Amino acid sequence: MAEREQRRDRREDRREREETPEFADRLVAINRVSKTVKGGKRFGFAALVVVGDQRGRVGFGKGKAKEVPEAIRKATEQAKRSLVRVPLRDGRTLHHDIEGRHGAGKVVMRTAVPGTGIIAGGPMRAVFEMLGVQDVVAKSLGSQNPYNMIRATIDGLKKEASPRNVAQRRGKKVADILGKTAETAEA
Repeated sequence: MAEREQRRDRREDRREREETPEFADRLVAINRVSKTVKGGKRFGFAALVVVGDQRGRVGFGKGKAKEVPEAIRKATEQAKRSLVRVPLRDGRTLHHDIEGRHGAGKVVMRTAVPGTGIIAGGPMRAVFEMLGVQDVVAKSLGSQNPYNMIRATIDGLKKEASPRNVAQRRGKKVADILGKTAETAEA
């Protein structure tokens, strides 16, 4: 009996080490839902979680379960499976202004100078913090539903294009895309 428990503990330790501890997660919303049945009400919970490595990758997930911790675990697993990579300028802000939409949710995200910080509300702030953005100005227009706001934010971030990506697509050099001359590019 003790041997079996030790093996199980070793397996769990191995699993914990295999899971990447580099990801940070942020719980955005928990919703309690009830289902009326013959004997009364059955309660369940829905969780919305944002996960990121704070170096340019972010994802979100939602989970439902009878208990809150289980719902959060499911949401975190789904978020890790739905990660997207977003190119950041200097590792701190966006390359250009972008707009994202999902349903009635619309968000506007703008680049910012160093020292601005994250000027964004609620669910959008969680996405930017998990992404690793340090300076951004964002505004949510339309739906205040956290699910739609996060989806609209991720939609906008997927449209983000770095000068390197644009140059590669066009078959040019980054200096040509940015409009710099050869002397300025060398300096």
